[in-house]
Amino acid sequence: MGLLIAACVHTAAAEMNGETPILANLSFEQLSQIQVTSVSKREEKLSEVAAAVYVITGEDIRRSGVTSIPEALRLAPGMQVARVGSASWAIDTRGQLSPFADRMLVMMDGRSVYDPFFSGVYWDTQDYLLADIDRIEVIRGPGVTIWGANAVNGVVNVISKSARDTQGWLVTSGGGTEERGFGAARYGFKLSDNAFLRVYGKYDAHDDLLTTTGADAEDHWNAWRGGFRTDWEPSIQNQFTLQGDFNVNSYQHTTFFPTVVPPYERPVSGRTRAGGGNMLGRWTHAFSDDSELVVQTYWDRTHRDELSYNSTTDTFDLDANHHFMLGDRNTVTWGAGYREIHDMFRDQVPEFIVTPAAETLRLFSLFLQDELKLVPDKLSLTAGAKFEHNDFSGWEIEPTARLLWKATERQTVWAAVTRAVRSPNRSDNSLHIQFQAVPPGALGFNTVPALFQAA
Repeated sequence: MGLLIAACVHTAAAEMNGETPILANLSFEQLSQIQVTSVSKREEKLSEVAAAVYVITGEDIRRSGVTSIPEALRLAPGMQVARVGSASWAIDTRGQLSPFADRMLVMMDGRSVYDPFFSGVYWDTQDYLLADIDRIEVIRGPGVTIWGANAVNGVVNVISKSARDTQGWLVTSGGGTEERGFGAARYGFKLSDNAFLRVYGKYDAHDDLLTTTGADAEDHWNAWRGGFRTDWEPSIQNQFTLQGDFNVNSYQHTTFFPTVVPPYERPVSGRTRAGGGNMLGRWTHAFSDDSELVVQTYWDRTHRDELSYNSTTDTFDLDANHHFMLGDRNTVTWGAGYREIHDMFRDQVPEFIVTPAAETLRLFSLFLQDELKLVPDKLSLTAGAKFEHNDFSGWEIEPTARLLWKATERQTVWAAVTRAVRSPNRSDNSLHIQFQAVPPGALGFNTVPALFQAA
């Protein structure tokens, strides 16, 4: 339990025109017209998607009063969200829940944020100014043909608003007994008649959680974040987006290392840090109303200074996809991608060793998908496959087939068959855990340690 006080000053009149209404207030006809992009990497009506998709709108987030993206995900049916520490979250779907969940793909404006060390997400470093989020699209179930490996249990795509829709000043501030203090400022302005820019900065300070005994868990933390986004439309056919973010986080943290004497572990407390930055560019070109090409590239750097290791990871990604109509009944989507990840581990403790300490991983992918309208406005079949090559398991083929039947004007029925893949990661292949312990009474005496090693 805690007390929270917040205040907001908003002078962006243009943003009111772009607000997405809250879903509970929409009619069935309005709901059926909502556009989503995370299923096929192209805009399509929510009512015509053969997948379990839920959209958390920006208005949903505003009305709920949540203060972080993990809290906002609680608004989506079927999502399991648990806070396991002041800065730690366990988030997954389909009944699987762990702080190290590694079967759900999470993206921020199409930029994958899974950590290549354990294929999960450090939710403490994933954040936007919540007022600048247009919607969060949540897919429960595999999204493999389009998104590939690790999209096994689901896909979460956080989509921010265009700079055109966030003009003027926005200032927020607040504080309480648990959220010690937070504040943010954003300013959006026009560069030209068809170019817009916004910049933002925010700060959060979080108190310790409580243990079962009522004592402080000693896990308080604070975070600085900032960034920008610019959108330019030089013509009707072309749109350019350039955006970037940075974050600096500092935590009080306690971890436990094994020992050779009871209670066979020792707590180690200290200050840890995490941070990084990213830059993303996207070009969208419309050949016609039914044909569009999207080329996106990004660079992302993350740094974590933990009590057991110090790591830096750089990721470069290039992705292109194109959809077009083939005849009157076929919508074809195809694309290719390349990702390169370089990491470096330093200051490792003897109990946890990553070997080799530095490695470069490469991922190649190619996908093709066809949506065929078997019976126009009644029955459609979507089939495709993604071909991916990683440095651990080589080539992986991920096919899918989805059948959608529009039973009535208000009801649709769909079924899907998919092969989903979780790609191996660095912790699977390179992490060695070595510890010593003396079980009481082992070998009749307690002076000689037994050595256990796991890889």
